[in-house]
Amino acid sequence: MPAFEIRSSAIAGKGAFAIEPIRAGTRLIEYTGERVSHEVADARYDDAEADGSSHIVLFTVDSKTVIDAGVGGNDARFINHSCAPNCQAVIVRRRVFIDAIRDIAPGEELTYDYEIPREGEDDETARKYWPCHCGAATCRGTLLLPSVDPHPPRPRRGAREGGKASRGAGRGGRATARGSSRKPSRRTSPR
Repeated sequence: MPAFEIRSSAIAGKGAFAIEPIRAGTRLIEYTGERVSHEVADARYDDAEADGSSHIVLFTVDSKTVIDAGVGGNDARFINHSCAPNCQAVIVRRRVFIDAIRDIAPGEELTYDYEIPREGEDDETARKYWPCHCGAATCRGTLLLPSVDPHPPRPRRGAREGGKASRGAGRGGRATARGSSRKPSRRTSPR
């Protein structure tokens, strides 16, 4: 029996809500759907994106494969984005799972950061076309990741390097962006 149910969400449309306590580290569900190439996914959703549809449920697995949860997908497609998530998407052997990253109380909405990369969009454009409504104190205002500074400050002489890699580094499996001459277009993952 699943540890969550689908119902209306204040974040976006429908969402997944815990119906029992969920412990950190719990694997909640696999993100399923038809596995297609990027070219097939693009052909399916170019028109919907041009019309501003926000209900495109694609998840990029790697450079060859996209999961289209709109075809044979399960309830994982209803897990909304948050800039302060309680879950994360994990790719294991080309399969996508949603895992809890902290304890989750009954009634709490399950969320993960979609980690959609920017392709040069400024903050105004990002907020206009890919707004975030998660309501977190740390909300970026957009589903897109923050801009990366092309000239980060150099470490001070003698400073120690180390620490964590950025959250999305080397994990693959997020939305893939496409440029466009019309309104900016982006496959969202998964909404």
